[in-house]
Amino acid sequence: MTWRFSPEQVACVCEVLLQGGAVERLASFLHSLPARPELQGQESVLRARAAVAFHQGRFPELYALLRGFPFSPRSHPLLQQLWLHAHYLEAERQRGRPLRAVGKYRIRRKFPLPRTIWDGEETSYCFKEKSRSVLREWYCHKPYPSPREKRDLADATGLTATQVSNWFKNRRQRDRASQCRDREGEEPSGSPFLISDGVPQLG
Repeated sequence: MTWRFSPEQVACVCEVLLQGGAVERLASFLHSLPARPELQGQESVLRARAAVAFHQGRFPELYALLRGFPFSPRSHPLLQQLWLHAHYLEAERQRGRPLRAVGKYRIRRKFPLPRTIWDGEETSYCFKEKSRSVLREWYCHKPYPSPREKRDLADATGLTATQVSNWFKNRRQRDRASQCRDREGEEPSGSPFLISDGVPQLG
């Protein structure tokens, strides 16, 4: 049987299915690909295989994929999330309970990002320091950015608009909690609710 798709078309199908969250269809499509280097070695195919491996819980395969190919910077955000959350999930299964912030920090120290999906810049909770600096500077003069400003900040930092929005919400909550504790004779109103980035949602 002759394969109907060119390498460019295969890459396009992988991108569309990945962005659409159609993980099962993506897995079936990848399974149908012939074992040709010009197809199997494409970054789009490898990124799709990594996403499928994550969602099927095949973490050793995921780690091998992420270590074995020098991915371009545009792939780094997704693949870093897959790497970290796979290690978080493995640790939670071993311990039988969810990880807290300190536990996640220890996991990140124990399993640093491979250089194939990381440019070497120091990160903090998957946010690069220069990205956090941009957000902090903006927060100082405008803690409530508009939707358009959030999109502009996302473009400037390499984050998603949702990540930018969550960062500002978290920062405002922390500041309010700190102000509450500083008021003499008053009890804090409760722990701030911090919004996390969450597990990559592909399906």
